[in-house]
Order: sequence, then structure tokens, then C-alpha cells
Amino acid sequence: MSVTTLDPRTALVVIDLQAGITAMPVQPHSAADVVARSAELADAFRARDLPVVLVRVSFAADGADAVPGRTERQARGLSFPEGWDVIVDELTGHAGDVLVTKHNWSALFGTDLEVQLRRRGVTQIVLTGIATSIGVESTARDAYAAGYNVTLAIDAMADADAEAHTNSVERIFPRLGESGTTAEILELLAKTHG
Repeated sequence: MSVTTLDPRTALVVIDLQAGITAMPVQPHSAADVVARSAELADAFRARDLPVVLVRVSFAADGADAVPGRTERQARGLSFPEGWDVIVDELTGHAGDVLVTKHNWSALFGTDLEVQLRRRGVTQIVLTGIATSIGVESTARDAYAAGYNVTLAIDAMADADAEAHTNSVERIFPRLGESGTTAEILELLAKTHG
């Protein structure tokens, strides 16, 4: 287990577990497994009065809030079905959760997430979600740069591309924080937060 500690004010940040994203084929864990493990972590955090942040990605129907830069694979002009950006039922229905809507890869760029975390005295985040190499990794990079301790629940995340997931887990995440399984994080949470 490489997860060594959880700070007294650690938050769970769940990336893009919403209808349209969880309907896509992902690897190496199924979307259902990622959702179930994230929900298990969320329940444990809530039971200890630790913050749970549910992040979703969404865009205006006209694409006006999409990232404008030129890329080889443009996201502009894509259309999304009604309800694609709704957080999955397994994670909703908890009044104390923080909902963050992003229009970029990172949940910390162009949102109020950092303000929400700082107001709650958060010094560490545990990340889960889809996609490992996009929303999760981008948020982990920005959280690390902002001075947060970062923990990555590697069995509570998945990607459309297995190689991209592996690259994030094996090459990038060790430079940004500590990784562990859901069970390891839950065990540490029980030891450090009763």
C-alpha cells in the first residue's frame, strides 16, 4: 500500500460520473465498478463528515462555453443527448455534497472547486472517476500544483483507452501523489478518522 496517510480535512472528488460518460465503454474497470467503488468511498466520507465533491462536465447547447483552442481532435460542434451531464443516481441525493460543473478537463480550472475546498479547510483530495488520463489526471496535476496532497483510488477510475489509463497510473500519478485501491483507502480512513 503506497497510501500512507489521510489529512484531517480530506475531501473525496469524483470526476465525471454522469450519464453520458458512464455509458461509454471503459477499461480496465467497468463504469459500473467505478461508480460502485466511488459510491462506497462517498458513503464513508459522508459518515465521517468529510466533504464529497461531485464534478460533472457540461457545455451549453451552442458550444459557447467549450474550450476554444485549436486541436487535432476538436470537441467543438459535438452534440450531446438530453441528460448526458446528469450525475449518476448512485452518487446523488446528499444535501451536503458539493456539485461542481466544469467546461474543461480539470475540475480546478475555471470552476469554484478550489474556493469550495479552501473554505472547508481541505488539504488533501482523494480522486476517482472517468477518464483516468483526462479529467482525473488533469485535476490531479492542478491539485498537486495548488499544494494539495493527492491520493488516487486507482480501482475507482477507468479510461476509454487502456494504455492511457496505464500511463497515468504508472508514470504520472506517482509524481503527483499516492495511489491505492478503494479498500486500502477505506482501511486508512477507518484508522485515521474513526
